[in-house]
Amino acid sequence: MTATTTGKEMAQIAALAADAKGGDDLVALDVSEPLPLVDVFLLVTGRNERNVAAIADEIEEKLLEAGHKRLRREGRQESRWVLLDFGDLVVHVFHEEERVYYGLERLWKDCPVVPLEIPTPAHAAE
Repeated sequence: MTATTTGKEMAQIAALAADAKGGDDLVALDVSEPLPLVDVFLLVTGRNERNVAAIADEIEEKLLEAGHKRLRREGRQESRWVLLDFGDLVVHVFHEEERVYYGLERLWKDCPVVPLEIPTPAHAAE
């Protein structure tokens, strides 16, 4: 079993939204094999609590605009680890310390990476 096209498209929308708000170290994992109810985990790092909240809010807004329904949101008040559950896609927006501490990449290391297309800013290409 592999992630559905819908799950991958949702991850791409979320990744672009996270990138627009300064999200770092974006990784999408195809977790459809071990977790039959979820296709993709998107992991994102924010620099501080305010950045984590802004990233999570932007992701939620863009996915809602694209017609996807949020099933659950947790951690928004503290903004150290915000979880957004959109069914096929679960987004984890971490503060840097929480990302290292919980190490979800290590827990899901056997899952394939879903490629994300994030445009390179013009100034970075120079």
